[in-house]
Amino acid sequence: WYTTGSEGQDLSGLTQAINKAFEKINIPPSGQPTQTTLHSPRLGPSVDIPIPSTPSVRPSDGRRGSVQIDPSVAMTPIQTTKESSLPSSISRILNNSPFLHRHILSSKQFDRNELHTLFGLAHEMRTQVERNGSIDLLHGKVMCSMFYEPSTRTSCSFSAAMLRLGGTVVSADGSSSSVVKGETLADTVRTLGCYGDLIVLRHPDPGSAATAAKFSKVPIINAGDGIGEHPTQAFLDVYTIREELGTVNGLTITLVGDLKNGRTVHSLVKLLAYYHVTLNFVSPASLRMPDEVKSELTKAGIAFTEYSDLNEVIADSDVVYVTRVQKERFSDLAEYERVKSAYVINNKMMSKAKTQMVVMHPLPRVTEIEPEVDFDQRAAYFRQMRYGLYVRMALLALVLGKSF
Repeated sequence: WYTTGSEGQDLSGLTQAINKAFEKINIPPSGQPTQTTLHSPRLGPSVDIPIPSTPSVRPSDGRRGSVQIDPSVAMTPIQTTKESSLPSSISRILNNSPFLHRHILSSKQFDRNELHTLFGLAHEMRTQVERNGSIDLLHGKVMCSMFYEPSTRTSCSFSAAMLRLGGTVVSADGSSSSVVKGETLADTVRTLGCYGDLIVLRHPDPGSAATAAKFSKVPIINAGDGIGEHPTQAFLDVYTIREELGTVNGLTITLVGDLKNGRTVHSLVKLLAYYHVTLNFVSPASLRMPDEVKSELTKAGIAFTEYSDLNEVIADSDVVYVTRVQKERFSDLAEYERVKSAYVINNKMMSKAKTQMVVMHPLPRVTEIEPEVDFDQRAAYFRQMRYGLYVRMALLALVLGKSF
């Protein structure tokens, strides 16, 4: 050690203090590495925590104040608690995410293998929630929720999913934001993108999510664009069928109600085209499935038949997917009143169905499923909501990636 500073100051006192400090941590003058053990009072007096060997300190090479570190002494990287506690099955899926940083605009964006990746992670999320309540994957991430239309399930389930993943949520709606001042969708999306890592958007105009994606620097998730699509509902619907019946292939699936305006069924049938299924469409003539959706099914080789009477097909159905006749989509209220109760699921109707089948509904319901059916074990619509939490947790994690 040098005992004289750059301008001749006497540094002998400082030198002695440094030597004593090294002696206290047991570094000998030779500079050989040693093993030091600390006793942690927080862990109890009997627990010893070994500290990795200190790097070798070799004598100075002659330059004033220099200390050389021996590179041959390696330090073991410390694995964080989050990394070490994350199940390897989840890590493997997230490390190969086909959804990473992608917009989620339409159910037909993704192939069957990508869907099964989503469903596999949803199963892992279910396990984590049932065991621990949450999994801290998205700590520090912010989800912006922007809903121009009312929502209970979609809005709350996305928020709950983000919170259970350790992230935070910023929410806005069309009635309390600058939308009422005339702000455009493009400017709203640009604004939210400054605050969050992802935007969940519901808007009354078909194609609005795709428009938003053109102006957004962060991923957009379509939470419903008018009568267009609702891809995340379709994801959870297929997942529900898999969980309830064990498979999708080989099933007869009957969709009932407002098939013209029901964005959930538009997205669902596009996913069902990946499977070997038979589809029945039951609706009033004025609310039939749009031709463009039926054309896609024909191209995919999926058989479907249209009916006006549910009694004709309920006995053969493995899934009865009921939709609400959407009053907000009708310009003629007299027409709405005429068709709103065209199909009602009650205990009498259920007596004609298979013992092993499920009734599903994206909710909210009005008069199309009577409360007495809620107690039938085949009524899956409330379980369907819970499955939706796991699917949306999985989707958020796959799009955003783990935060550590």
